[in-house]
Amino acid sequence: MVRRLLLFDPGDPYDSAHVIETARYLRSLGVFRAVDLDTMRLGDRLALQVVTRDGWSTSPEVNFASTAGSITWSVGILERNFLGTAALAALSYTKNPDRSALVVEYRSPGLLLRRTPLQLAYADLSDGTNATWSYGMPFYETTAPWSLETYGETGRQRVLDFQGDSLADSSERRALVVGVRGGVALSRDRDGYVRLLGEGQWRREDFAAAGSTPFPYSTFGSLSLGVEASAVRYREYVHLNGFARREDVDLSRTLRVAVAVAPSAWGYSPDRAGVGPLVKAQLGVGWDDGLLVVRAQGDGIFAPAGLDSGVVLVGVDLASQALPHQTVVLHAEGGAMRNPKPGSAFDPWLTRSGPRGFGAHAFTGTRQYWLMAEDRFVVSETFLGVMGIGLAPFAEYGGAWYAGIEPQRTGGDAGMALRFGGTRGTRSDVAELDLAYRWGDATAVAGDHWVVTFRQSYAIQ
Repeated sequence: MVRRLLLFDPGDPYDSAHVIETARYLRSLGVFRAVDLDTMRLGDRLALQVVTRDGWSTSPEVNFASTAGSITWSVGILERNFLGTAALAALSYTKNPDRSALVVEYRSPGLLLRRTPLQLAYADLSDGTNATWSYGMPFYETTAPWSLETYGETGRQRVLDFQGDSLADSSERRALVVGVRGGVALSRDRDGYVRLLGEGQWRREDFAAAGSTPFPYSTFGSLSLGVEASAVRYREYVHLNGFARREDVDLSRTLRVAVAVAPSAWGYSPDRAGVGPLVKAQLGVGWDDGLLVVRAQGDGIFAPAGLDSGVVLVGVDLASQALPHQTVVLHAEGGAMRNPKPGSAFDPWLTRSGPRGFGAHAFTGTRQYWLMAEDRFVVSETFLGVMGIGLAPFAEYGGAWYAGIEPQRTGGDAGMALRFGGTRGTRSDVAELDLAYRWGDATAVAGDHWVVTFRQSYAIQ
């Protein structure tokens, strides 16, 4: 199985950068606890030795998260090396304040052909159904010459919009999406690339009151074309997010610029049809005991009357490991959107991108920001031989609100997190138990100011 996953073949010229990228790819699959590649001599030939350490690939999944009284829990079974093929298969049941869901997932790194990932997911929701898929050849390595993938979604489910900690609107969404994306490398080597990218999408998507008869039926088509250039850089860290394993962090300098076309001839109404830019950028800098990553993106559609819809997002991560057994993490992010689709406004509780001491939908809107500081101490990496334990004092502030409709709705909290994560499994996921004191807008802090939360820890990607 490992031989099939390698990014090179017998007889290929040796390239140290290619070997490092292969090791990084094998670690990203989530099948191995550790991966090492090294050269050796067999007579007058050069051979590459690949050593992998298996982790616990089969695991029962029992998750519980409580944030200021908003409880989410799930149970399931997950196999990350299904039938020895490095594929993920999972079955889970999830319950949160909005809905329950029975979810089946399957992800293979190459079911039919090498390097052609297949992803399938189906969710039977208490208020509908949803299925997604994708298949094709991505840019699987820095020097890949081309990519071509297809993807899609079909669903019928309830969509919820919250404002001021309360349900403001509810509608039903019916959708069928089919798309194709791909590209060709205009230049490529181990240090970076320039790629020409394109994407086409056909979409049927309507929102209306549940049970509406007849239900609207609208179809849309769009096309985008752009260029992406990147100086590729990765760096390995330990104790950045998890315990007892190397973590690959993308510190590349990347810029993507594209133009999307949504003409009235393809289903858009004349007052909403138009052309729009897409810009996405990342700047990463790494050193022996720290890193800085800045990410930004924006897109929108300009109709005859001006900007019809769009979104802008900015995020910054700064981490320092200058102090022994500690990682200081500073995170900042913010965003703004215009005319979001129903159910797609900012909601930090859903995306875990806001102060952790607030309950479900405490902050929602078309503006959002979050500032967080955390000092992660490693207490033990060998607790009971299977678990890492850490402590992390933290402070954060942020929120979300509807611009032009209500004042800023923000809040903050500070406290101590108990962090713990497995060291024998194939992933470095870390959970945390937080004791926090919170403050902020009255509607968002109804009840006690002291709260206990249990959730997955924020991770720098």
